[in-house]
Amino acid sequence: MDTHTKEQRSKNMSAIRSKETKMERMVRKELWSKGIRYRKNVNGLFGHPDIAIKKYKIAVFLDSCFWHCCPLHFKRPSTNTEYWDKKIRKNILRDNEVTEYYVQKGWLVLRFWEHDVKEDPARIAEEIIKMIRKVQKRKKLND
Repeated sequence: MDTHTKEQRSKNMSAIRSKETKMERMVRKELWSKGIRYRKNVNGLFGHPDIAIKKYKIAVFLDSCFWHCCPLHFKRPSTNTEYWDKKIRKNILRDNEVTEYYVQKGWLVLRFWEHDVKEDPARIAEEIIKMIRKVQKRKKLND
């Protein structure tokens, strides 16, 4: 059972950010400190990747455990379950659609869970950098 009133819960949920989240800032800070330049929340790109590195066609999404149904941490709300089931299902379908779109366009899509970012943002940045190096190496071989 929810310990908040309907109004309190509504206020809490409406305050949740979709961009400029703490986890985005943590990963971006790590990337910037290592000399990686990127674009954030690019409106012109489908699905608005949290981090986009256009030069190497890399789209990074940092998925929250609740909104994207993390298999380890997602807790289904006990009230208004029909609404939440539909909402979360739509989010998952949209994630799949966005990923497929970028794959079809030749982009590399990286998705990281909120709990992994919070645990070690430096490791997430290193994984992104590793992928950039892979793409750079592939580009050199094709040139």
